[in-house]
Amino acid sequence: MYKLLKTEGRAKRGRLTTVHGVIETPVFMNVATLGAIKGALSPAELPLLKCQVMLSNTYHLHLRPGDKIVKNLGGLHKFTGWTGPSLTDSGGFQVFSLSSLRKIKEEGVYFSSHVDGRKIFMGPEESMEIQSNLAATIAMAFDECPPYTADRQYIQASVDRTTRWLLRCKKKINELNCLDDTLNKQQMLFGINQGGVYGDIRIEHAKVIADLDLPGYSIGGLAVGETHGQMYDVLENVVPHLPKNKPTYLMGVGTPENLLEAVDRGIDFFDCVLPARNGRHGHVYTNSGKLNLLNAKYEQDNNPIDPECGCETCKNHSRAYIRHLFKAKEMLAMRLAVVHNLFYFNNLMEEMRLALDNGQFSEYKRKRLEGYASLQYTNTRD
Repeated sequence: MYKLLKTEGRAKRGRLTTVHGVIETPVFMNVATLGAIKGALSPAELPLLKCQVMLSNTYHLHLRPGDKIVKNLGGLHKFTGWTGPSLTDSGGFQVFSLSSLRKIKEEGVYFSSHVDGRKIFMGPEESMEIQSNLAATIAMAFDECPPYTADRQYIQASVDRTTRWLLRCKKKINELNCLDDTLNKQQMLFGINQGGVYGDIRIEHAKVIADLDLPGYSIGGLAVGETHGQMYDVLENVVPHLPKNKPTYLMGVGTPENLLEAVDRGIDFFDCVLPARNGRHGHVYTNSGKLNLLNAKYEQDNNPIDPECGCETCKNHSRAYIRHLFKAKEMLAMRLAVVHNLFYFNNLMEEMRLALDNGQFSEYKRKRLEGYASLQYTNTRD
């Protein structure tokens, strides 16, 4: 159950109570595509990074080790050791990212596995079955994420199909949650709004899916090449037409600036691979901007990554030491940088929640954006 605790403008401070624990929002979900954070972090360590939700991917876990194996081993929580809330992406994003390996039909999508080339079919019912086997707290509806450059006719047809798929997902998850051998009978389904950068299509789709009274709603098809301005325009158009008393989730976003701007526009949930991916390449986030630890100027820098940070990396190690580890190709380098970045993102969300609690979000956002003003980031997803 979602409870809206406070608002400031369109910004929401909420709380989602689930079978696996409480999620305080706004929240950044840490991406563990295959059940693990890239960078050699154990799921059991995530609470130390202030992580509330672990996100894994239906398509990838279906390929290996196999969702039936995970079910036989007690579900994703027992399999990984993560005890808090979890979310599984439906596999719909792979419809977009594996465009050279798939064919979309009304019944679903035909894939060639990127691992071994074997033929795979996934439709709404199959996606729900896989996610039920994984027993995640939140299951995402199976959708198509069309390229933002697609023409209006294609986008409209894609959105209409995504709506039909959502109805099939809702029917199937209701059936699965009633079966005796289902591991998580309280699995929640989030629907996904699509429509590219066409505001009218987005709004109409938001109205249609809002009528389905789902536990939560997501905005997909962004952070795929459009400008930040276009993304913010979509949020301003769509969020007012989604239920205010339900959580809203912006998929695959984003940078610290994106998070601040999207929270200001009414978003509760986020996920992105940026903190872990950038960390593995020596790029770390601070309140004063993003640093590239591979730069020579950090060779003798005895300061922590961010003097204001309370993560274990910053408490114990210098920029010079971490740079040395990267240059020496030690695995510890990636781990320390990823620990810092995930802590930074999760702590940023905690600070936003506190600012909302105190009615100071607008001022908090202004100060943070001033610190980021001269920086450029790139959106990416696994």
